This record gives sequence, structure tokens and C-alpha cells, in this order.
Amino acid sequence: MNRTIIGSDGLHRCRWCAAAPEFLQYHDTEWGFPVADDMRLFEKISLEAFQSGLSWRTILAKRENFRAAFHGFDFQRVSQFDDSDVERLLQDPGIVRHRGKIEAVINNARRACDLVEAEGSLASFFWHHEPKNAGSIEPQSASSSAESVALSKELKRRGWKFVGPTTVYAFMQAMGLFNDHATECAIRVEAERARQCFKKP
Repeated sequence: MNRTIIGSDGLHRCRWCAAAPEFLQYHDTEWGFPVADDMRLFEKISLEAFQSGLSWRTILAKRENFRAAFHGFDFQRVSQFDDSDVERLLQDPGIVRHRGKIEAVINNARRACDLVEAEGSLASFFWHHEPKNAGSIEPQSASSSAESVALSKELKRRGWKFVGPTTVYAFMQAMGLFNDHATECAIRVEAERARQCFKKP
């Protein structure tokens, strides 16, 4: 199966990035590049929760609104949200107004604070779950893995919500815990170089 398209610049890229104009920059500069920043990690796992049942295009188009609504996904601040914040967010037309998902992000912010206290950082916790044999698997051929199942179970055990194996797998793909760019994708080499230079927390 051909998993790439050829862009106007003649480069092969993952086929999915042709689905919407805004995907191109996201694909070329973010997706699959390793991340160690706790707030970016929390943002991504939160946005993946909001995406559940929706398209990533919907979420990406609203990302700046989400960032404004959730204080840049500063989980220390979000952990202090109360019922009045939930009601405020339910009135915000710039985000996905789903009570369960909003409450899950607030809950997860509190659990993130607990996790940082126990593990030192979100980054050290998540990178401890980096797949060891991902390079032997055909890129973009799966929607979950043994590692995403294990991470999902561990997060749920720690009280996190909206963190099923598929959601966690998409999070791991995007945050560069493994390189899932198509083999022929020009960005795969760049993402792999970034992973090789990455200092794991």
C-alpha cells in the first residue's frame, strides 16, 4: 500500500497530510518529533481526548482556542478549575463543548500534578513507555500496540480518563515516542534525526 503523496515541492510525505491544508505544516514540523516539555505533552493527550469520536482537523483548527481556554495547558492551573470553570467552558464556542471531555481534562490535570510529584515530570513517565521494537513494525499499520495498551492501563490505574489504547497510541505517534512517518516520507529522516539527538528525560 502506498502511504505517501508527492507534494508541490516534489517531496514524498505521509498520505494523511494531504487531507487538509493545515495538516502540512503540522506534519512537517510537529508530528513524530520528540517532545520533552510537560505542558506540550499534557496539551497533546488532552487534545487527543477531545478528538475522540471527531476528526483531528476539527481539533487542530480549534487548537489556539483550546490553548486560551485551558491556560496553555498549564496543568497546575487547570487542576484548580472548579464547577464554574466547567460551565464557562461549556459556553465557549471556540472549543468542543463536551462536558465529559472538559471534566476529564480537569481531572487529568490533577492526576498530572500527582504524577509529577511521584515521577519528577510527565516527560520522564511517558518516555519510560517508549516502544523498543517500533522500528520493526510497518509505519501507520496499527492503531494500538502493546505499549499503548500498557500505558493506557497505567494511566487509568492512576485515575486518568479518556486515555484508551487508541488515544494513547495517537499521542505516542505525535509526540515522537516512535517514528511512524511512512518509510518513503521525506520527513521521516528529519524526525529520526531529531529522535537520535533527543536527550530522554
